[in-house]
Amino acid sequence: MKKGPMIIAIAIIIIAIAVIITIAVMKPKEKTKLDPITSAEDLTKLFEKVYEGQEDKIPSVVTQTIDTSDENLVNMMTGLVNGKDLEYLAVSEPMISSQAYSCILAKVKDGVDANKIAKEMFDKVDPAKWICVYAEKVYATNSGDVVCLVMSSEEWAKPVYDNFKNIAGSVGEEYQRTEQEPIPDDASGIDGIDALDGIE
Repeated sequence: MKKGPMIIAIAIIIIAIAVIITIAVMKPKEKTKLDPITSAEDLTKLFEKVYEGQEDKIPSVVTQTIDTSDENLVNMMTGLVNGKDLEYLAVSEPMISSQAYSCILAKVKDGVDANKIAKEMFDKVDPAKWICVYAEKVYATNSGDVVCLVMSSEEWAKPVYDNFKNIAGSVGEEYQRTEQEPIPDDASGIDGIDALDGIE
């Protein structure tokens, strides 16, 4: 091949690659319809929107903002080791602790992958954190930089989760699972399940 045509071929390849990269970068992303979250209080306002019309479908709840520097509280509520990737965090739970329901809204910091945080919370949150009850369903997703996780019975959790998605307009990856009721610690041993082994 002559030098001239070879240079032209190389130039065409470079231009083609540049066009592909430009298209990938400029491709419009689905944008959330959520209002910008600029404070922890904005998360509590988002809760009000999420709960609108759901009042008769969920237990009476108390919504509170959580200090993201409180590692123990962040871990207990979200399953995350700490809140270093979170800018704001708010949690909504029942006034009666015997009701298994928890909804978490969190805004991640700039540059943090919200979908990754949603998945980590989904994987690590404890659906049996209540003493006598457990959450049957766990749902999690993100919209923009806001993460939503809901865990409870399907009857309580799904309407709230669906309402968040409707308000957001578009969401990232969705995660959901059904939990099995945990076996109590004292349900094994001489007086428990193990004692029944071999009995017909």
